[in-house]
Amino acid sequence: MTPPSEFATSFGRAVPSAVSSVIVQVRLRSATLVAAAMMVMNVVTYGFNLVAARMLIPAEFGAVTALLSIILVANVVSLGLQATIARKLSVAPAERRAAIIGAASRVTWGVSTAVGVVVACSTVIMTPALRLDSPVPVALCGAMIVPLTVMGAQAGVAQGCERWHKLSAIYLGNGFGRLIGGCAGILLFSDATGAMLGLAVGAWLPVIAGLGLLRIRGVHDDVRPLLTETAGSAFALLSYFVLSNADALIARNLFDPHDSGLYAAGLILTKATLFLPQFVSVVLFPTLSRDESHRSRLVAAAAVTLLGICVIGGTLALPQLALALVGGPQYAEIADRLWLFALSGSFLALAHMLVFDALARRAKGATALIWVALAFVVALAYALDVETTGLVLIVAGCSGTLCAVLLALPLVTERRSAPARTP
Repeated sequence: MTPPSEFATSFGRAVPSAVSSVIVQVRLRSATLVAAAMMVMNVVTYGFNLVAARMLIPAEFGAVTALLSIILVANVVSLGLQATIARKLSVAPAERRAAIIGAASRVTWGVSTAVGVVVACSTVIMTPALRLDSPVPVALCGAMIVPLTVMGAQAGVAQGCERWHKLSAIYLGNGFGRLIGGCAGILLFSDATGAMLGLAVGAWLPVIAGLGLLRIRGVHDDVRPLLTETAGSAFALLSYFVLSNADALIARNLFDPHDSGLYAAGLILTKATLFLPQFVSVVLFPTLSRDESHRSRLVAAAAVTLLGICVIGGTLALPQLALALVGGPQYAEIADRLWLFALSGSFLALAHMLVFDALARRAKGATALIWVALAFVVALAYALDVETTGLVLIVAGCSGTLCAVLLALPLVTERRSAPARTP
């Protein structure tokens, strides 16, 4: 018969092991669910880009791509809200979550409206900068960003509370809203304005999917810390999204409409490569917020890098398939250079993960480095008067160097701040 003391010891070892195993299984299922939802979202979003590339002439498609770059940049407020709310909820005890959600609910609609107005007013600058015939498409960007910002707050609540089914529904709504709305707009009007009108309407679908997540029940937190952290997160993400979309705007401004359209087709592959591994940072964000070691960030970086290598290898092995996926024979001029767009997207995807890791740990320094990388991209592009190949190489080189620095920075900072060991 096993002595009681040995049984207690064995039981004490078995229970944590069993609990750990259950946690791992739950996280794997959650990662699979969110990854599948984000994969579908990205596929249907790509479907819209593919329809737009085939149904619009290159000049109109280049305009849509540039307008979507405005959306991606303005969407930093949405992502800032999501990151801040998710971080606060992931590190807070269960009894504090209702107050945090209440504070988030109080600020979301006001922030969303303010961002939409700012984007709509930017038409004074962006219409001539993007060589658009009308200010309406930029104004529609402002209309689209309002529901996207609300969606960010909803996603932050779902992510921070680890309600993965609800988060998956929001992501699916975002993808199908863009596909259905955008394609309907193109079918009705056959131009960039129609596409943006459809996208603005479709952007409300994820908000509908996230109904019930934002609510005020009883006492709520002071909203000022939430707004302050959101502003900091949004500024960091602004630097990243300006960097990751600068080449679309540069191509639209620097190249003629035909070459701009060719570059926009290559950017379909860049964006696909960029968006493919984003589920990694979404699922691991709560863990990154709580992890004081470097293990989680290194695991996440390795996963993102592996996915990027797969896309680059697939593009090199099957260039004609890659060409079909970015728009077909009318973009054949860039077929042999598509792997460069995949390389650029891979580096940008890794930088995306590292930025979210910095937000999760509330680390400083990443934002300044991204602005430096952006300055190099802009300066080199205009100083060298580059064409398609030169621009994508500049983006890949600058973003790759940025990733290396962001990976090394926490390790260097930790070593410098560690107390000297006594012999």
